[in-house]
Amino acid sequence: MCNQKIMMPSVGFDMPITDLVLELEKLRYKILEGTTHPLVFMQMKSIFHMLESIGSSRIEGNNTTIMDYVESTKINDGSFYRNEQITEILNIERATSFIESVIDDTPITLNFIRELHSLTVDSLSASREGCYTKGDFRECNVRIGGSSHTPPDYLQVIPLMQELVDFVNEETRPKFDLMKICIAHHRFVWIHPFENGNGRVVRLFTYALLLKNVFKSKQRIINPTAVFCSDRNEYYNYLSLADTYTNEGLIKWCEYVLHGLKNEIEKIDRLVDYVYLRDNILLPSMSDSLSNKYITDIEYNILRAAITNERQEIQAADVKALFPGKSSPEISRLIRSLVDKKMLVPVSERARKYVISFGSNYLLRSVLKSLDKNGFLPLND
Repeated sequence: MCNQKIMMPSVGFDMPITDLVLELEKLRYKILEGTTHPLVFMQMKSIFHMLESIGSSRIEGNNTTIMDYVESTKINDGSFYRNEQITEILNIERATSFIESVIDDTPITLNFIRELHSLTVDSLSASREGCYTKGDFRECNVRIGGSSHTPPDYLQVIPLMQELVDFVNEETRPKFDLMKICIAHHRFVWIHPFENGNGRVVRLFTYALLLKNVFKSKQRIINPTAVFCSDRNEYYNYLSLADTYTNEGLIKWCEYVLHGLKNEIEKIDRLVDYVYLRDNILLPSMSDSLSNKYITDIEYNILRAAITNERQEIQAADVKALFPGKSSPEISRLIRSLVDKKMLVPVSERARKYVISFGSNYLLRSVLKSLDKNGFLPLND
């Protein structure tokens, strides 16, 4: 089977996968007329990057909970104790940010893939989740635990990976882009190009391909790992079907990925609708934060005003309207206190207008709780 060439499955017009591709193509070209403030949207995007990183490491056996990670890295300036499992997740989060920062101008090459691996295993013990050959393709033969598939001989890795890179870069009709990404994901796992870290890197590779070739809008949140991490065994079972390299096995694999991706995109796209985000996530989160005493009554009223303001911003005059008996210096101190706690952030440098901030303080606990209640968390903690 090691001589098996990379291949696209043959798909008939009446197959279910054709409907999936068409529905995803509609989502691909759908113009998102988002009403969520850009600074608020970017905070939500950052949360989903975090969830993607936790989910990817969870597939590999990392048992860090979402709240453990939040307490260790997001709250109190990340001053909590960090173990190797926390570092593993941080690495994926940093690699995700790296992809977003360079993907527009960076081609998909062997060196790009090596860089993803280097970022993924950085500062991790080689005997655990790190790698003795960071950023280099393997120079030994390996086995995949729990899989009947034996990866190709190490001498074949570079030519097979070059074939994969050529495959993803080949110009084809847009309707094939999503299926190509599914096939590329499986092919990467099938080659198993690194001694360790292949699962984490292939999911980053998949994210990069989605941003590069399909969902190029910065106003969209893409979380492909959610497709795989909700049921690890199902993920592996469908990978095994694709290992057969039959047309049916490859189609089943593609259907699994595309169906999960479609559901995830439709769900997350709701967050660009500010009315939905406000009523289902942000306001319930403030109520939860108040009941858990993360914030005071005064802070709650100010933050609620920032959320419900039609501009999604707040300034001193708005706070003064809430507390007419307070002097201007007192109002300034209230705002400054929330800025210091990172619960308000200026809309720009030196601006005196602010939006709510929940990405690196105790409000994040409540926001995650609201996201979970509304079905946005793929992980069961």
